[in-house]
Amino acid sequence: MGILTRDRETAPCTVTISHRFEELSAHVRFNNGAVVHPGDTVEVHGAEIMAPYGEVVEEDRVATITRASALERLWTRATGDFEYLELCEFSFSEEVLS
Repeated sequence: MGILTRDRETAPCTVTISHRFEELSAHVRFNNGAVVHPGDTVEVHGAEIMAPYGEVVEEDRVATITRASALERLWTRATGDFEYLELCEFSFSEEVLS
């Protein structure tokens, strides 16, 4: 991996979609043990997966992992904490808005 180049790899994966009262989630597990690092992107191929309410759907797919360049990885690590802090800037209150 170079300082400005990106590598691509494909990986078999399992996509799990949960559309239940207790949980609304989507997860991708790489079946070959691939690991995604800061700055990498993942594209799962195939048609959209729709889980009916109350169900969990699991499908095997293929994903393309685009590895971040060394410069992108460094930038992501340097600025990631700031983006995390933005997510934490919220509060809950019992006050009702009118």
